[in-house]
Amino acid sequence: MASKTLKETAQDYVPKRTLNVTDLDRVDLSFPIEDRTGTDSKGKDFYYKVIVMNQKEYRVPGTVLEEIKKILKLKPEAKFVKVTSTGSGLNTSYEVEFVEENIPSTTVEAPITEQAA
Repeated sequence: MASKTLKETAQDYVPKRTLNVTDLDRVDLSFPIEDRTGTDSKGKDFYYKVIVMNQKEYRVPGTVLEEIKKILKLKPEAKFVKVTSTGSGLNTSYEVEFVEENIPSTTVEAPITEQAA
């Protein structure tokens, strides 16, 4: 088997990216949450939480958990939230909003069709 060239490898390269709950249309609050451990650039361990959906891990920042707790105090029946973020890296801020249960969880919109009068 021939080795790939640097050019071929660069063209096929997909940077490793950590998925985040902000990548989801909505977050189901009934999903189990799991603990993970990582290592930073200085070799120090750090801990984080994820939900696993379709064999993909989505990181759940602690500040998101705090905001969900506030929502649940006001709406204990809440089943879904939407998480958005602004900024990047250590300057990331998260906003969590209650989402009605009957809103579909997809980013694909159905085409608009005109009906005859």
